[in-house]
Amino acid sequence: MWDREAAAAAAEDWIVRYIHAWGTNDPDDIRSLFTQDAEYRDGPSTPPWVGHDAIVAGWLDQKDDPGTWTFEHELTAVDGNVAIVRGWTSYPTATAKSRHYDNLMVIRLTAAGRASSFTDWFVVPEATDTDA
Repeated sequence: MWDREAAAAAAEDWIVRYIHAWGTNDPDDIRSLFTQDAEYRDGPSTPPWVGHDAIVAGWLDQKDDPGTWTFEHELTAVDGNVAIVRGWTSYPTATAKSRHYDNLMVIRLTAAGRASSFTDWFVVPEATDTDA
């Protein structure tokens, strides 16, 4: 069992590496985040991408180009090896994508600091007059 401080440190380290991989889209950076048999869900109701090959393929199929987004986050909760990260993603030069997402990421970590399970719960807030 992890103590709270160790779990929080592992979760923060993981999310920093996730942001780095998001910026590089490098398959090795992506693989380093997950166990061999990890499940990655890009939404709460979507079928998971299972294993390194599927995760890398799914990630790269939906990749964001470097410099097209910003992401802020806070570690909201840890319980054992499960971390909850709240995030805010913005696409300031968005075309077809919505400009802002509120994210809640649920991550199950191993002692080696890799995710065995990842789900991104996201909400696209309604546009306001200032967003047009």
